[in-house]
Amino acid sequence: MNKTVCKLKTVLLAVVWLTVTLAGCGGNSASKDIKIGLLNEMTGGNATFGTSAANGAKLAIKEANAKGGVLGKQIQAIVADNKSEPSESANAMTKLITQDKVVAVTGVFASSNAIAASNVAEANKVPFLAVAATNPKVTVDEKTGKVKDYTFRVCFIDPFQGTVGANFVLNNLKLKTAAILIDNSSDYSKGLSAFFKDAFIKGGGRVVAEEAYLQKDQDFKTILTKVKALNPEILYVPGYYEEVGKIVKQARDLGIMVPIVGGDGWDSPKLVEIAGAAALNNTYFTNHYSVEDNSPASKAFVEAYQKEYGQKPDAVAVLAYDAANLLIDAIKRANSAEPDKIRQALAATQNFPAVTGATTLNATHDAVKSAVIIEMKDGKQVFKAKVNP
Repeated sequence: MNKTVCKLKTVLLAVVWLTVTLAGCGGNSASKDIKIGLLNEMTGGNATFGTSAANGAKLAIKEANAKGGVLGKQIQAIVADNKSEPSESANAMTKLITQDKVVAVTGVFASSNAIAASNVAEANKVPFLAVAATNPKVTVDEKTGKVKDYTFRVCFIDPFQGTVGANFVLNNLKLKTAAILIDNSSDYSKGLSAFFKDAFIKGGGRVVAEEAYLQKDQDFKTILTKVKALNPEILYVPGYYEEVGKIVKQARDLGIMVPIVGGDGWDSPKLVEIAGAAALNNTYFTNHYSVEDNSPASKAFVEAYQKEYGQKPDAVAVLAYDAANLLIDAIKRANSAEPDKIRQALAATQNFPAVTGATTLNATHDAVKSAVIIEMKDGKQVFKAKVNP
């Protein structure tokens, strides 16, 4: 009788050991799928960007899976919502890494959100490929000045974007005085405004006013009235579409009819809904991409995106598509789904054939690529110029 009990105990212990061992295999080489996290602003103030980014990345992953996946496995996309908040970005990144067991993460539009997410990725040594976060602090640690080991991006950065905007005002619009409206709650807005101001002054321009506002502000008439009295030849507003739309509308209502210029944070259909088509005439913004790009790769992407989602893509959608494809390519080049090997492959990226242009990741893990100038005409985006780095 005692021998029988002992045998039963031995069998039970073996079953428990096997169960625990198998349970611990999620996300490793024995898994059927390779899990990639898509961390985006699915809700909150930047929700249109997050939706576009998720759509672009999912399309790339769908196409890759249809061709057999990567390393003989299918890719599983796991979407996480950062709610357009830095703290939620950190929480969502933590969940993707510790619970969902992803091998890498891509996504995020806003720089503040990307910085918060990258801190978690660095601590856990999981590669993070940001889609459209342009502030230099995303890939370079602000305190130490060192390049972050596991953080990369597929977009240009704000020193370049700010310089492109300033040179466009000086050389194309031929205007010399500017007022800058800065979102003080945004690393993106503060950084881009600083780089624009520096390049504008170096180019012979003069900044007559700098006024601050905060995300979710509704009434901008007080600061706009102060700006109007100074007679600037242009307004530079490097913010996100929700506030920018209200600023443009209220500026026009106050009789401020000068050109208004901004950055890639303008690129949302919601901008026209908020500001109105007429108010947006005589406005321009720097961006990563234009759907008017006639390259074969761009045409193929736009056609596939429209077929999948029933609408034209914006720049964030194409950047996310490029990011997902670059990440898949890195896994192929690494011949491994191990995070550190993926990191090494990402760091070695040279001339990747992205829709937004051949992409090389430089020593600071930033993409070296062109920018475009978009003009708003009667509520539609019109390609104005392309600027190479």
